[in-house]
Amino acid sequence: MTSTAQPPPSGARAAHPEHLGHVIFIAAAAAMGGFLFGYDSAVINGAVEAIRDRYDIGSAALAQVIAIALIGCAIGAATAGRIADRIGRIRCMQISAVLFTVSAVGSALPFALYDLAFWRVIGGFAIGMASVIGPAYIAEVAPAAYRGRLGSFQQAAIVIGIAISQLVNWGILNAAGGDQRGKLMGLEAWQVMLGVMVIPAVLYGLLSFAIPESPRFLISAGKDARAREVLREVEGDNVDLDARVAEIEHAMKSEHKSVFKDLLGGTFFFKPIVWVGIGLSVFQQFVGINVAFYYSSTLWQSVGVDPSESFFYSFTTSIINIVGTVIAMIFVDRIGRKPLALIGSVGMVIGLGLEAWAFSFDLVDGKLPATQGWVALIAAHVFVLFFALSWGVVVWVFLGEMFPNKIRAAALGVAASAQWIANWAITASFPSLADWNLSMTYVIYTVFAALSIPFVLKFVTETKGKTLEEMG
Repeated sequence: MTSTAQPPPSGARAAHPEHLGHVIFIAAAAAMGGFLFGYDSAVINGAVEAIRDRYDIGSAALAQVIAIALIGCAIGAATAGRIADRIGRIRCMQISAVLFTVSAVGSALPFALYDLAFWRVIGGFAIGMASVIGPAYIAEVAPAAYRGRLGSFQQAAIVIGIAISQLVNWGILNAAGGDQRGKLMGLEAWQVMLGVMVIPAVLYGLLSFAIPESPRFLISAGKDARAREVLREVEGDNVDLDARVAEIEHAMKSEHKSVFKDLLGGTFFFKPIVWVGIGLSVFQQFVGINVAFYYSSTLWQSVGVDPSESFFYSFTTSIINIVGTVIAMIFVDRIGRKPLALIGSVGMVIGLGLEAWAFSFDLVDGKLPATQGWVALIAAHVFVLFFALSWGVVVWVFLGEMFPNKIRAAALGVAASAQWIANWAITASFPSLADWNLSMTYVIYTVFAALSIPFVLKFVTETKGKTLEEMG
């Protein structure tokens, strides 16, 4: 019979490290992966029309080049955990940094369209790895008293990465005289946009050499002495290090490794709670949020906005995204996940509905009428704000909390996979849908935002204030 004896308390829960600044540095360095996640995801926004023009391709082929990175994302996310368990979290970060760097150079210097697509897949693999390893490492290194706040670094880094990529794109476009194919440093402007990511990618790699390996991995690798050093470094001298190591060992031995078959059951293949997680992931993407980050400059140019202005609006949208994310981080534990999701859904319906209305008008001299143009611009920012303060953060909080312990890891993996697939579906379909009817495209997104309201009301259970053990 297996012993269930608990190790002696270590005092870690109340630990307040003497060198909090160093702990913040460690979390921020790890969150650079999140910054690159956001940067690499959104930087393509500045190159879409130039790629269409240079390679003379239609909307369907263009969409596949833009969306193909998501295949790499899915593979990277699916394999990162196993890679990190085999070779360590830090080595995994360093591999991700190398892939980001190689992808940036390759994307900036493509000799053909398929070559560009290949480098985008490599960058996507790095994004997928960063999306998994950053939060996992921060959770394992952060002292319990600061884990929530330090964990939020990853999401903050992602939205900052999106914003910085749009600011850099705007600056490069202006330097090239407002022409996405204008020459800069012997390259076309869009190539420079994709290549600049080398700088944060190299910085990420360098920072990974300046932070310690996770104590959890060190213990799993039999390096208890080094694990104690890291624990002292991040949790302080007042913690009983021997007891702390014993706690981690006990937790690792008692963990249930959830597998896919644990998710099966119920009427429709998966257990109902797994379908709720899949539903949250799909609704998060089917409102069209990534259109705002992958195609916004193209969208504004299609209704007559000057390229330089369209790039600037992409940047302001990204700033709104940051503001909304901060609002969500402030209120998610105060008013709850479910109310925040419902508030966001209502706001998104209004924003998307107004965009659909504005885009339904015929262009005059290649532009939307002034009133409709301003309505479209303001509504786009309203949509992003309400998404960011709700579904952008709340879905990840729900997915981390809502599943029973026995199936949490496997269920989260399935829900995250559903999110990548839904992301791909929206990203790959938008150019063709926009060519067909831009207004109706936004009507479709509005319908999904509206359907998310009864879905949350009927199927989603509030998790605020509950322990993970209470989930079953």
